Amino acid sequence: MQIDKEIDTRGLNCPLPILKAKKALAELQSGQVLKVVSTDAGSLRDFQAFAKQTGNELLEQQTQDKDYIHILRRR
Repeated sequence: MQIDKEIDTRGLNCPLPILKAKKALAELQSGQVLKVVSTDAGSLRDFQAFAKQTGNELLEQQTQDKDYIHILRRR
């Protein structure tokens, strides 16, 4: 999968990972893909809700060690 932009929000707690993702998505073109790396366990639920509310597509979520990875496609 091609990632167009990646942001690292490790160490930040809700709502900062979502706010940074929102800003990064605004800089992308429709259809481009954003990868967000977070250490906030609540971000799994937060990004699901964020995708539903904004219409951006949540392509994938995964956990690697202490990192939570979210892949979103801009609407």
